[in-house]
Amino acid sequence: MGAPALACGDAALSAFELDFFDAGERRREPLGRAWSTRFEAGDPVRTFNWAKDTEGFAGWYYSVTASGHVGYESWLERDRLILMDRDPGIIGIASQPFWLHWQEGKRLRRHAPDYFVRLADGRGRVVDVRAGDRMDEATRELFAGTRMACRAVGWEFSHVGVPDPVLMANVRWLSRYRRRRCGRRTDVAERLLDIFAEPTELLAGAVQAGDRLLVLPVLFHLMWSGTLAADLEGGLLQAESPVWAEGRRG
Repeated sequence: MGAPALACGDAALSAFELDFFDAGERRREPLGRAWSTRFEAGDPVRTFNWAKDTEGFAGWYYSVTASGHVGYESWLERDRLILMDRDPGIIGIASQPFWLHWQEGKRLRRHAPDYFVRLADGRGRVVDVRAGDRMDEATRELFAGTRMACRAVGWEFSHVGVPDPVLMANVRWLSRYRRRRCGRRTDVAERLLDIFAEPTELLAGAVQAGDRLLVLPVLFHLMWSGTLAADLEGGLLQAESPVWAEGRRG
């Protein structure tokens, strides 16, 4: 019997298997036994392709959420990783968390999702990154099987594509200031929160707070964290962009 027929009930918990690292040890177990593993703390189950002539572009991104480096295999995966790193509802991120194995008819299927994230409410989310124009029937089938496995154990499954380009350009800029050291000057942060209690132009507010070289890293860190907000989709950030206090997040 194939995975689609076993997608509901206890049968799905044994129809799918997970192959993963746990405390440095490689394991393969039924989904029903392994689903509670802290996959957000595990190592990737496969190596990233670093070859120069390949279509992808692999690398490592320092995630403040994970307090360490998380891998990606394309610019699109990196962008989605940056967006997840900024999401206050996510408290853990890992790339290539496991191989999911199942049988569909006579075919043995396997898929390594791009990311596993731990949500603030304790639930898991499996994330696959693929642009719409790169989807084919084989990929749809793999995603459908993965979605069934996630549903069986109460995980979310998310297929994400290309983000809004303006939003992404702004968040990439803010990500340069994501590290906590950029926000260490709490005295500057408090001045900025007072100044931007009402919408104020970005540079004008920074100048009011003091030396721009000292203030701007703190300002951008507060914008990365969501404590200060701006319209990140309406246009690229500039000196005249309105900024306002949104309240501390996460």
